[in-house]
Amino acid sequence: MGRQAERLTERDYANLLSFRVGLRRFLRWSEQQAARVGLTATQHQLLLAIRGHADSRGPTIGEVADYLCTRHHSAVQLADRVELLGLICRTREEGGDRREVRLALTQAGLAKLALLSAAHLEELRRLAPLINTLVHPAPAARPAGSR
Repeated sequence: MGRQAERLTERDYANLLSFRVGLRRFLRWSEQQAARVGLTATQHQLLLAIRGHADSRGPTIGEVADYLCTRHHSAVQLADRVELLGLICRTREEGGDRREVRLALTQAGLAKLALLSAAHLEELRRLAPLINTLVHPAPAARPAGSR
């Protein structure tokens, strides 16, 4: 890693700064969008974690905690609050491990998430050129007369 750090250019640093600023602005914008529909950013993230989970049975609290980079008990408290809003419900499998609780979105939760997700995808498309600049930077210009 040390040798790569020595090869960083002024353009690399400028691109990283642009990305970090763009990311922070996106996150601030995302918080504002969630607030407009009566949610916190974390509540929005919970809805997305449930809807985006690959298993059709829904995620467990432990899986949600991993998605949100938080502790299990914090995820439980978040799920409690969002369940009180009527946006999610808890389910247990019949005949399986009854201790395993999975989370699912209610119709109200699905509707709020769909509204937020459409706006977020549009905003990410707007930010795509910035991200592409970092992933595929333009070659550095050569000084006149050099080969």
